[in-house]
Amino acid sequence: MELTVVMPCLNEAETVATCVRKAIGFLAVSGISGEVLVADIGSTDGSQALATEAGARVVPVSDKGYGNALMGGIMAARGKYIIMGDADDSYDFTNLMPFIEELRKGSDLVMGNRFKGGIEPGAMPPLHKYLGNPVLSFVGRLFFRSKIGDFHCGLRGFRKDSAIALGLQATGMEFASEMVVKATLAKQKITEVPTTLKKDGRSRPPHLRSWRDGWRHLRFLLLFSPRWLFFVPGIVIGTAGIVIGAAVAAGPITIGSVTFDVDTLVAASAMVVIGFQAVLFWLFTQVYAGAEGFLPEEPKVQRLLEKLSLERGLIAGAAIGLAGLGGLIFSLTYWHANKFGQLNYEHALRLMVPSVTALVLSCQLILGTFFLSILGIKQTRHTPVGATATINVNDEPATARRL
Repeated sequence: MELTVVMPCLNEAETVATCVRKAIGFLAVSGISGEVLVADIGSTDGSQALATEAGARVVPVSDKGYGNALMGGIMAARGKYIIMGDADDSYDFTNLMPFIEELRKGSDLVMGNRFKGGIEPGAMPPLHKYLGNPVLSFVGRLFFRSKIGDFHCGLRGFRKDSAIALGLQATGMEFASEMVVKATLAKQKITEVPTTLKKDGRSRPPHLRSWRDGWRHLRFLLLFSPRWLFFVPGIVIGTAGIVIGAAVAAGPITIGSVTFDVDTLVAASAMVVIGFQAVLFWLFTQVYAGAEGFLPEEPKVQRLLEKLSLERGLIAGAAIGLAGLGGLIFSLTYWHANKFGQLNYEHALRLMVPSVTALVLSCQLILGTFFLSILGIKQTRHTPVGATATINVNDEPATARRL
């Protein structure tokens, strides 16, 4: 069987039969060997019977959620290729050939693009059309260097084996983003074809909740891009803190009617600490995600981690700590010269704040380096003498050897 059309379903009695008949009609007209599968997650309005009468195979999925419904349908599908689409009659199941053609050419994932194919008036809420979809799609393209213009189109085709290989886990609406992101990270071949969107045929409100599901999509994009979640903000904030701190460390700076003094230096110190902490979290995430297979390893990051050994981290942390300690000793000498009396804090804090900041950074670097080393420990399992062990040599396929 070449194709399975999968439709997630939850109380779609008004439209599911229409969608099923359209998809079956497409299979008959195009001469494609296939089936229509409705993945139902507990409809109470008789959708299952209506879908069956229209010619679909109905598969019950026990767990709620858009992602669960689709994964249930994908696992139960018999076709080599799968085209998924909502059962609300908003997508054109009579015109699926562009997806099939791209799949036959070797694409792993074929995305529909509603903005290129056409959106019928009233088919997409203005909030989604002009803010939600464009912004989230832009974030996806920026974070993952993807060329997909419509990250959240519900009509898409893919190879069943390619989809299963991604290890998709999202249970809700963010499943749409997860598929594109993981396919991109896995370097699968992704193409895009124009598709249309019309106003759905339901009289009830859609299952989608704009702000809740929009946040879930954004949260997923952030969690799968530690570079943009931690590294880029950390570098920007930390660099800004260093520049601002260096500018006001020698003395107050006046711009117009505004004077930047020691209070600005304290804020700059906080920016440096926050930025450095964010970069450390980026490194922690890269090591953990790489070890667990959560994210693909980045060669540049691996080279950096190889250079950042425990010993080098301790030496760098100690050097920064000694600089901070030296500043504190100098401050104590200055206080002693004033017979431990009242200080001119405008001058004293210009040395005290950078010194304390250096000590904080020193502790962060030393403790962070230890933690990176712990994360990088490879567990070794020794096999008893006389047993058969599996050993990987030079990344060659594992071979059973007698010890």
